[in-house]
Amino acid sequence: MKNLKPSHRESKRYLLIKGKDANTRNIDEAILEFIGVLGYAESSPKIIKKQKNEIILAINRGSIDKVRASFLLSGKQLEITKVSGSIGKLK
Repeated sequence: MKNLKPSHRESKRYLLIKGKDANTRNIDEAILEFIGVLGYAESSPKIIKKQKNEIILAINRGSIDKVRASFLLSGKQLEITKVSGSIGKLK
């Protein structure tokens, strides 16, 4: 199969999430509760790296504002400390 052109690929942004409630279940629930199943599929969140109370999450560029709002309105201790276009700059 042929590779996609760079203009056809999804551009991702990487979020560094810290907090007491930073785990996969809480992140998925917060996003699903606020933007629903269709918004969840549109943002396509993917956990890249997990550490103690720290997660790197990859999402589509167009849905950053929705994901930020979902964390703020969730009532859980999830804080986005940094957003970057590459994983290396988060470390």
